[in-house]
Amino acid sequence: MAARRPLRVLCLAGFRQSERGFREKTGALRKALRGRAELVCLSGPHPVPEAAAPEGAGPDSGPCAPEDQPRGWWFSEQEADVFSALEEPTACRGLEAALDTVAQALNTLGPFDGLLGFSQGAALAAFVCALSQAGDPRFPLPRFTILVSGFCPRGRGFKESTPQSPLSLPSLHVFGDTDRVIPSQESVQLASHFLDAVTLTHSGGHFIPAAAAQRQAYLKFLDQFSE
Repeated sequence: MAARRPLRVLCLAGFRQSERGFREKTGALRKALRGRAELVCLSGPHPVPEAAAPEGAGPDSGPCAPEDQPRGWWFSEQEADVFSALEEPTACRGLEAALDTVAQALNTLGPFDGLLGFSQGAALAAFVCALSQAGDPRFPLPRFTILVSGFCPRGRGFKESTPQSPLSLPSLHVFGDTDRVIPSQESVQLASHFLDAVTLTHSGGHFIPAAAAQRQAYLKFLDQFSE
């Protein structure tokens, strides 16, 4: 029997995550899915300034390599490089550049079987799936999506472009009961926009879980797409 081809998954980082940092954060998941899925990490196009960067980064940190630069997909204020997932934004500044970045990755690094997103990246992945289902030629319809600590993106830029019908592609929604960044009800609301959504909860907070129990759930979900 021929070996199964690993599924290829484009993974969208969260806000304030660098490409290298996101690869490290998904290391346990990558190990758990070894031989079953290849994870290709992508961070946002917009550098996040030091004032909004993670703790420990300051004026004395020095310039960082591009793959170490904290980045985001879009900002929720017109004049400040900040983002709040839980408040109605005054703008969705940088969203088109974010979509262009994903489209370019799909075109140059693909083909991919699925999309995975974490936090702001999960919200963007869900939006890309909606645009894909609506026929946007930039985004081939993925076979599945995995959304970790996801939420429904807020703002006019999303509402004007998102179809009202439920999304029909298979989806796995992963969220923590003690997540204080993206409360679990936000992820539940996002899942409600997908038909037959599968949910995976864990007792932790704002991270991508990959312990034994979660590994089995990931594999069970992914096995239906293995060739």
